[in-house]
Amino acid sequence: MAEPREDLDLHTDRAHGARIYDYVLGGKDNYTLDREAAEAAMRAWPGLRTSMRSNRAFMQRVGRFLAGECGIRQFLDIGTGIPTSPNLHEVVQETAPDARIVYTDNDPIVLAHARALMASTPQGRTAYVHADLRDPAAILAAPQLRAALDLDRPVALLAIAVLHFIADDDEARTVLGKLVEALPSGSYLAVSTGTADFDPEPLAGVVRAYEANGEVMKLRNHAQVERFFDGLELLEPGVVQAHKWRPDGIARGLVKKDTDVAMYAGVARKP
Repeated sequence: MAEPREDLDLHTDRAHGARIYDYVLGGKDNYTLDREAAEAAMRAWPGLRTSMRSNRAFMQRVGRFLAGECGIRQFLDIGTGIPTSPNLHEVVQETAPDARIVYTDNDPIVLAHARALMASTPQGRTAYVHADLRDPAAILAAPQLRAALDLDRPVALLAIAVLHFIADDDEARTVLGKLVEALPSGSYLAVSTGTADFDPEPLAGVVRAYEANGEVMKLRNHAQVERFFDGLELLEPGVVQAHKWRPDGIARGLVKKDTDVAMYAGVARKP
């Protein structure tokens, strides 16, 4: 991985979801406020690590499903986070070596490690766009995206564990809707996002821990998450906990009790 450049402002004065996620999963690309937020969140709710691991496993299953069963060869991963192998391109290019993947994130430390996200197969391609989900126009106009993806052909849009960092429901639906609107028929949307439906009291402590260290955390109920798929064809089994979306042996082995997973997940096709 690349070392962070000296001219990058890594925003160490506040916690960031990507770096909290990195710390909980055992990574080293995090700072004091990230670790403090993570430790406080895990004290409030010990299921946090299991939930994050289940979310990561969901991303990998979705990548294999979209590349294999659905034949998708173009992927746009919004809020990709700090590189942790296997990344999306490693998963999908194992099935489809010619697949093209564009990653985006707004954390400068992800930018510093972008080379790890761009180790494509010779047949395929990967690219990285430093941009914020809240500015879908900038993402779609980025030359890196335009060079890697053909938006006249189906694209799989992945918003994995990122929408809960937008507090306003209307804003979250609007920015996601603008990205989906730009994609052609036959494209797919995969979403995972936080919920307090299964263990509300300790998860309120998780929200407080994130917010006390400068990061937004909005947990949504089942109906609110389903609305992200309005106008799309939601695939079976619908919106379910992340470990219950077409589980494999890994997913089943990660989770001992359902209350340890605070992530809803779903996949839909654009008609």
